[in-house]
Amino acid sequence: MSAQPGEAGASQQTLPRIRVVAAALYDGAGRVLIAQRPPGKHLAGRWEFPGGKVQSGAPLLTLTHRYSDRTVELSLWVVERYSGEPRSLEGQPLRWVSVAGLGAEDILEADRPFVEALQRRAMSQVGR
Repeated sequence: MSAQPGEAGASQQTLPRIRVVAAALYDGAGRVLIAQRPPGKHLAGRWEFPGGKVQSGAPLLTLTHRYSDRTVELSLWVVERYSGEPRSLEGQPLRWVSVAGLGAEDILEADRPFVEALQRRAMSQVGR
């Protein structure tokens, strides 16, 4: 007798895991950089935190979304020190926004928990 899916002894299919990393890049005025999704991409015109390579540190927040065909892990890194000026690699618009103003932007649903985390972080730093 063979095991049925969900029963003890049944083999579980391992879904691909996709790791997506975004950055909350702060400027000297305490604003955060957001990027508009370029034309031709899924959800074009909506705003998101820009992605990039991570050098060091730990994510502020990691979320895992499980779909029927994959698992997506999203991490947001806080970047407060950097050199140079941010530029778009795909030609999409970039915008500096106050942390308090992030909620009014057309941010992707997947990034909304990051907005809330950044706002909680800002509130915890008031008076420091």
